[in-house]
Amino acid sequence: MKLRLLCLCVFALSFTEHASVLSGQEAKNTTAQVGHPQATYRGGLVSPPLPKPRFVLTDTSGTSFDFWNRTQGSVTLLFFGYTYCPDQCPTHMANLGAALKKLPPNMADRVKLVFVTTDPARDTPIQLRRWLDNFNRRFVGLSGTTAALDAVQKAVGIPLAQKTDSANGNYSVAHANFVVAYTKDNLGHVIYPGGVSKDDWIHDLPLLIGETWSRPEPQPRRSDERP
Repeated sequence: MKLRLLCLCVFALSFTEHASVLSGQEAKNTTAQVGHPQATYRGGLVSPPLPKPRFVLTDTSGTSFDFWNRTQGSVTLLFFGYTYCPDQCPTHMANLGAALKKLPPNMADRVKLVFVTTDPARDTPIQLRRWLDNFNRRFVGLSGTTAALDAVQKAVGIPLAQKTDSANGNYSVAHANFVVAYTKDNLGHVIYPGGVSKDDWIHDLPLLIGETWSRPEPQPRRSDERP
């Protein structure tokens, strides 16, 4: 729990200049004040919520994937990472895959996981599809040019991924280690940093699916717009 709260604090500093992140108890108190049902999330509530961005990248079949249109009406979990990641990426994906298997099919079908690579040079369509299939065959994998991927990260509001060279020619990629959860209102109300467990997802996913936030929907930022 301490690790998760620390991650949320770091996230609040780095994710966006205009949003704050509330812990579960803070969120419960705040939502009570604004008349929202007192659902306590294991992730951190973002205030104000983040508009779902509009962007088009390429999926693992080589087809254009319009993120805005293809995720309408679903709880959409967006994560940026890479298949050669030694720890956090496979941990997030494994926990989410295991949690979705625990949900009834009619609930799991209402969740879309979209994984955007931050390492397009090595994450070929075959590599990306094979890696995601280890966790869930329904997970969507997206890629694009470095410029396109940078534009998408800016549109979402997360720090740009940075490649770190090593002495032997291999490299790692430092990237934002957060899953952003957009609900049916096309707003990102909750974020999930490293340390969120399978049980946390099992607890939160039904809440996200059943959410009925009624807030004015801001105009989404396009990936080619300046922040």
